[in-house]
Amino acid sequence: MTKITWKAGTMLYPVPPAMISCGTMEHPNIMTAAWTGIINSEPPMTYVSIRPSRFSHKIIKDSGEFVINLPTLSMVVAADFCGVKSGRDTDKFKEMELTPLKSSQINAPQILESPISLECRVIDIKSFGSHDMFLAEIVAVNVDDKYLDNEGKFWIEKTGLLAFAHGHYFTLGRNLGSFGFSVNKNRLNMMKKMEKIEVKTKEPKILIEKRAEKEARPLNKPSKFSKKHIRSKTVPSSRHSNKFLGKTKFAKSN
Repeated sequence: MTKITWKAGTMLYPVPPAMISCGTMEHPNIMTAAWTGIINSEPPMTYVSIRPSRFSHKIIKDSGEFVINLPTLSMVVAADFCGVKSGRDTDKFKEMELTPLKSSQINAPQILESPISLECRVIDIKSFGSHDMFLAEIVAVNVDDKYLDNEGKFWIEKTGLLAFAHGHYFTLGRNLGSFGFSVNKNRLNMMKKMEKIEVKTKEPKILIEKRAEKEARPLNKPSKFSKKHIRSKTVPSSRHSNKFLGKTKFAKSN
């Protein structure tokens, strides 16, 4: 194995494609940010880094509040949309059919459809060049109760959380073990069994549907792309048609 060296960059993946909600219940906004994480445990503190040009930057700077909402597989389109479109001219909650939900400790709304929402209060802002880092204390955590069992345990693996890596969205893989498994003999034995399990990556549903549509299209019928860019080509004559002649050829060979 050989490694090559690249210039300095932000190759720290995977990260959560967090949906940052801000504003008020009357005027809510969402932006998607990958530059977020935990910076302290007691008290629980987090951050989100935002470019000054972003619409949400001024909202959070003026209000001193925001909510980190973790998206799921069913929210991947919304997560991408909210990272591309600007709240200056788009009501992202309305466009993506998301529901603003009143937070318990701050005025910024959370996203009802997100299974985990962290209410945050800004305590400092640091400028580092392209982004400003909003340092914040986590003042409340909201979770979807449908993922709680009878004993109050939150089954986070059942939520279908997303991860973002090198420009692409992914779902999380299988559970490999809990914290401290490396010093537990029984858990290590379980890990060895898991190593033999092969995990296959499924194609996105949209690609499967597109391929199925392409395969269902008659061979002598050009696609929309062909009609637009290959108008000069003529339709094959009947003697060179794509009709299956397997039975005829088989009969002649006998």
